[in-house]
This record gives sequence, C-alpha cells and structure tokens, in this order.
Amino acid sequence: MSIFSRTGFSHKHERAAHKAKDRIFAHRRSRFRILACIDGSEASYDTVRYAARFAPHPNCAIVILYVRPIDKGLRSGGLNIKVARQNLLEAGGDLPGLKALKNGLEVLKEEGLDVDNWKRDTEHMDAWGDPVGDNKVVFHAPDGRTVILKLKTAPDVAAGILDQYHFGPYNLIILNEPSRWRSHLRSIFDSGVVQRVTSLAPCSVMVARDISLNNKGFLLYNDRTARSMQAMRRAAVLAHTIDEPITIIGVAEDEDDRKEARESNRRAKETLAAMGINVKRVVTVIGDPVTQIIKAGIKMKVIVVPDEGQSRLHRVFRGSVAYDVIKGAVTSVMDVR
Repeated sequence: MSIFSRTGFSHKHERAAHKAKDRIFAHRRSRFRILACIDGSEASYDTVRYAARFAPHPNCAIVILYVRPIDKGLRSGGLNIKVARQNLLEAGGDLPGLKALKNGLEVLKEEGLDVDNWKRDTEHMDAWGDPVGDNKVVFHAPDGRTVILKLKTAPDVAAGILDQYHFGPYNLIILNEPSRWRSHLRSIFDSGVVQRVTSLAPCSVMVARDISLNNKGFLLYNDRTARSMQAMRRAAVLAHTIDEPITIIGVAEDEDDRKEARESNRRAKETLAAMGINVKRVVTVIGDPVTQIIKAGIKMKVIVVPDEGQSRLHRVFRGSVAYDVIKGAVTSVMDVR
C-alpha cells in the first residue's frame, strides 16, 4: 500500500509541475518576447539595439543570449563555479560570454533601458555535464517589462540558439549578419549559424545590419499568398507599435500580371486598414522579386519577407526569395513565420 502511496504522491507532484510549466508558457505567450543573440563582436550588439527599439512597452521581454561551448574540463581559467551559479554578473575568471553579456546591458542602457535598480533573480541549470551549465539573470521592471541575460552551454552556437527557443517561446530571434554566406548547395553540408537558424527556427528571424538601424520604415513584400498576408499582418502590428511607416510592395512577372499584383496589394492595404493600421505607400513593380525588393528596401529600416516553408533541398533546386533577399540586402531583413 505504501508503494502505491508513494507512486500517487510522485504522479501528483509531476502533474503539478506540468501545470506550473504550462502556466509559465501561457504567460510568456501573452508577451512579445525577443531573443537577441550576441557573440561578443561589436556588430552583434546591433541585435540588442534592435531588440530595445522593438520592445518599447511593458508587455515585452528581451533575452540577450550568449552560447558558449561545452567545457567539461573547465578550461575557463580557474572560475569559481559556486559564484557563477549564485550570481552570474559577479562571477570571476575568464568565463566566455560573461563580458559580452555585461556589454549587452550597457548597450541597453544607451537605448534608454537601465536595469540597475530593477529587481533581479538568478537561475542555474545543469547542462551537458559542463561544470558551469546554463545560467541566467532576470531583471524585472516595476512596469512589468523583463530583461534576461542568458549564458547557455551547447555543442555549437546554432544548436544553442534553437534549443533556447524551446525554453521561450519567442516571437522574434535577432541575429547579426554573418561574415560570409554559403551557397544553397554548400549550406546543406556546412551551413553557418545564421543560415541554420533561419532555416530551422520555429519563429520569425531577423538578420540585423547596422546600416539601417536609424532608417525609417518597414517594407512588406506581398507575394499574393495566404502565408504572405499573415506575415504582413504580424509585421504591420510591430511597425505600427513602434511608429514606423509601412510600404507594401508587390512584384509582377510582366505587364499582363501587373493588374493582379495591384489588386492583391489593394486587398492587403484594406486588410491592414481594418486593423487600424495605416499604409503609407503601395508599390507594384515588374521584374525579378529579389532584385526589386532589395532595391526598394535600400533606405528602409527593415525588409519583411514571408517564410516560404521550404526545405533546404527545395531551396537548392528551386531557389528561395526570402533567403536570397536576406543574403543580398544591404538593410535588415525579417523572415516572418
């Protein structure tokens, strides 16, 4: 009888744990959560700058993430593990990523988000047999906004970012532009961090470029699909929230196709108007979609393209407008899904 009692006790607490987790995730889904990924390079802090500007209201959360490699041998220079677990920001030693996360806080302060006087909590989780594991500091603002510093351990950076989504969830992952892009074919066998995350992330992904940080406007690409309309609605809500003017662009194959493209743009504008969102400009052009989108978006803050839901093999053999715009644009590009 005592065996059954202990089993019942275990199941009861397991159910309670699942309910608690469900409540946490339900709360997080009700917020606009941004994952800003940094690697310590100067360019990577643009992800934090964009996150600060995209999350101006209390119902927002910014998570600054640094992924460090597994270090079972603790080669990080005499780090005091107990201190790291208790207070990440005061940890000693040369722990990879710690300085980068602190710099991320300074960037937030430059953007008007000073967390010095916010309430803070710390949390540690064992990960991959690494002596430091995963650590985070959560800053709670009086108005309900949160900023989180996350030092994550993973086999590689892309795997860490993708795994972090499942601790979210997130509405948007922001990455800085890679130093080089691989071809469609090569990316199958050797994809970089940005290409891998952009391909596999369950949520929208933005590649941030500093040249467009102070530009104005969202350029929304309308490819006349239901997926595109959904992407435009989501991006338009963000643009409207942060007071960015909206332009819709449609690309026709030829003169005969222009009428249909214009009609689709008209419907898209009406849909957004019904949501209380004003569209400043509507553009219909003829030509190659990738070329026309990049050209129209040169002076925009963000180009928005709908995710096409294609596999890597499909992109290799048939191409992808979204991927080619992300790769070729000089401004920031958001792949919305």
